[in-house]
Order: sequence, then C-alpha cells, then structure tokens
Amino acid sequence: MDNLLTTKQAAKYLNCHPQTIYKNTELPSICIPGIGKRYDPKDIKKYLENNKHKPEPNLSQVLDNQRIILTSTPDYGIRKPNESGGSEMAKAKTKSRFNFGYGAIYTRKTKKGKIRWYLDYKDASGKRIQKVAPLATTKKEAEFALRDEVRKVFDGEYDVRRQKQNIKIIDFIKLYIENYSKPNKKSWKDDRYRLMRSADILGKNTYLTKISSLDIEKLKSAKLNEDVTHSTVNTYLRVLKRMFNIAMTWGYAQSNPVRKVRMYSEAEARRDRVLNHEEELRLLDSSKKKLRQIIIFALNTGMRRGEILNLKWEDIDFEERTILIKKSKSGKPRKVPINSRLFEELIKWKEENKNSHFLFTSSRTGKPFKTIRKSWESACKKAKIQKLRFHDLRRTFGSRLALAGVDLNRIKELLGHASIKTTEIYLHADSKDIHNAVEALCENRPKKGKKQDDLLHICDTKDSESKSPFKTSLFSVN
Repeated sequence: MDNLLTTKQAAKYLNCHPQTIYKNTELPSICIPGIGKRYDPKDIKKYLENNKHKPEPNLSQVLDNQRIILTSTPDYGIRKPNESGGSEMAKAKTKSRFNFGYGAIYTRKTKKGKIRWYLDYKDASGKRIQKVAPLATTKKEAEFALRDEVRKVFDGEYDVRRQKQNIKIIDFIKLYIENYSKPNKKSWKDDRYRLMRSADILGKNTYLTKISSLDIEKLKSAKLNEDVTHSTVNTYLRVLKRMFNIAMTWGYAQSNPVRKVRMYSEAEARRDRVLNHEEELRLLDSSKKKLRQIIIFALNTGMRRGEILNLKWEDIDFEERTILIKKSKSGKPRKVPINSRLFEELIKWKEENKNSHFLFTSSRTGKPFKTIRKSWESACKKAKIQKLRFHDLRRTFGSRLALAGVDLNRIKELLGHASIKTTEIYLHADSKDIHNAVEALCENRPKKGKKQDDLLHICDTKDSESKSPFKTSLFSVN
C-alpha cells in the first residue's frame, strides 16, 4: 500500500498531465474503495517496456515521505561534469543556474517542493527581467523559453518581422477579408471576388510564400485571355499587392511578388466622355421621372451614384442651400452647394415625397434604389447615346465648371478629391469649345495693311523675292 502511487504522482513520474493518466485505460491500476486509483511502479515499468516508450521522469523521488525510491536517474537540468551545455556562472551559489551570455536560467523550489524554472535577461532599455517560465519542466525547455523572450526583445528593438507558419493562399484570403478588408473597406465584397478569382488561377492550395513574380505574370496573361481590359487587370494586381503587404505586416510573408510585376498603362483606356447639351436634352426626354430627377441631381452636384441614392431629406439644408454627404468615398463628410436650378427642383420633389425619408425611392417597394442600371441603359438606348456611363455625368459636371472659369482647387473641393491630379483627369473640354478657343485668336487679329500683306505674301511676288534678304547663292540651283 505504501509503495503505490497516486494519479498525480504517476503523472509526475511519466512527465505528463494527470488527465492523460485518467484517460489511459491500458495503464494497469488498482482501485481501492474510499481512496481511489493507485498505480504500482512495477506495473508502470512493464507497461512502458511493452509499449517501447522511455519515460522522461523529472523527479528522482516521487514520494519522499512514503519512501518510494524509483530507479530512474534525477533530471533537474543540473549539469554534470561531463555534460555539455551552458556554462555555470562562476559566482553562483548553487549549481541550478546557467548563463548563456544573452541571459540565464535557474531553478527554484516552491514551498510544496515543486521545481520551477526562471528566466533572467535584460530588455531593450537595459532593465533586468526575472520571470518564471510556466511551461518549462526541463533545462532544455527553459533554454528555449529564454531564447524566445530575448528574440522578442530584439525584434521589438529593431522592428524585425519574422515569418509565421506557412499558410495556403485560400486560408489567408479568408483571414485578410475578415480582419482587414471588412473593417476598413466598403468594397470588401469586390476584394473577396477578385482574390477568389485570383486564387483559382494561382491554385487555392498553393502556399503563400511559394507564389513568385512569374506566377503573377501568368495571372496577368490568364486574365487577358478572358477578354478583360488592361485597367481590370491592374485592379486585380492592386488588390493582390495590398494583400501581400498585409501578409508581410502580419508575418506570413517575407516579400511581395506583385511589386516586381509591371502594370499596364491606362492612358489609352482612359475615357474622356462628357455629355454635351444636345445629348443631355435627349437623355432627359428618354428617361422616366425618377431617373430624370437623379440625372438632374448628378449634373448639378457632381455627386457619385451611391452618394445620391443614399441621400435623406435630413441631409438637405434648405436655408444654407447645402447638401451634407456623411459617408463619402474618402470616408470624410463634405458639403455640396445647391444651385438655383436644383433648388427649385428640390422644393417640388419635397412636396411630392412628404412621407419618405429618402430623396429617391422606388414606387414599388418604397425603399431607396440599390441600382439604376437597367433604367439607365434603357434611357441611353432610347436617346441613341452610346458609351455613356453614369459616372460620366460627374466628369461632365467638372468639365463644365472648368469651362465656366472656376478655379481648379475649387473644383477639387466640389468633387471631393484628395489630390488635384485626380481632378485633372476628370476635366475634359468639348471639341467644339476647343475650336472656339483657337478661333478666338482671330478676333484680336490686327487689321490688314501694306506691311502685313508684304509679310504674309513675301514669297508670292517676284519683287519680294528679289528684295528678300533670305535669298542667297548657297540655295540656288543652276
């Protein structure tokens, strides 16, 4: 009875958790009524021999008070004369401390007699840190824990980002969408679609670190074979590039393969389509009432389609004649002034929609429009207007302001652009206006005189040729 081990003592001897002992039905045990399970050391040794498993006991004497002496050798991690490892400190009072140059480990015994390993090192500021290594049960484990803590100090001091466990691209896409794209981007669904399509081409089970610049080039070719534009391919590349940058920040990648891939030029694909006044009249006549109101709103404010469809009456300030856009593309709210034409229309629309919170609602559902694509395409077809997007109304707004002499910085504020370079892309003059601008040179032309006629027709008369100072024998042909 005195030589029997409790479950906890058997777990210490086998260097495992007590629950492991409880769940092991093959380990021989003795059930004593009123006391519980007990284990005979001899039965444990036979079990280990039959299973060809060598225990790593961390105690030489499990029960000192019960005088149970096991045959296994003690292993506190204390170095013997012929044992390799870290050198002991010269002034250490006990042989339970080991110095490795970058730090040290040592053992302490608790009141209950349990051996615990401690770490001793310095942080980036030179402050000494002494803390317990809770998971370390042997000297080797304590040494690993010390290295890990010192590595964290080094990485924090020099801003080192180490690569985490390798991950497949399909798994990282899910991680990226949930933890970055969803919280930070309104267009996270577009990101998810493009990344999943890219994963189909690159291989869903391909590891993130195995994707090279050559694989990205193959992705470009594959997308072009799908008859998409260069601009669309560039959009795929931008989303991938951002994802790999986040992977580097999170420690899942060491480099970004998209950085070395050249994007296509979009100068040729850039559209300078603006709506002239004749097309505007035809488009308004061909549109239904709700769409006509939305078109008028877009041409007089330059607002984006989503900003217009989500407007509420509470966002309209009739006294100041301004429109408050709470959620813009940049994430910052901005105000748009209301001109006299739109102000008159808004008063009429307000009377017609007294019971609605939104400006533009569907008569069928009573809810704001989510899309106007079908009605827009139908109106353009009826008006015989080709290659016109709704976003071109925003470009038309900016171009008309520029032709009216409005300052470029003011146009930038009205369109809500962060950069003036973006505003310059939106500005485009009509070909008729360009010809009129060149024709303006003729209006300030001086009246014709004898001297002017002589200059204009200097080579048309024989007298002028003979008197011309530019005639020289070097250019004469015999």
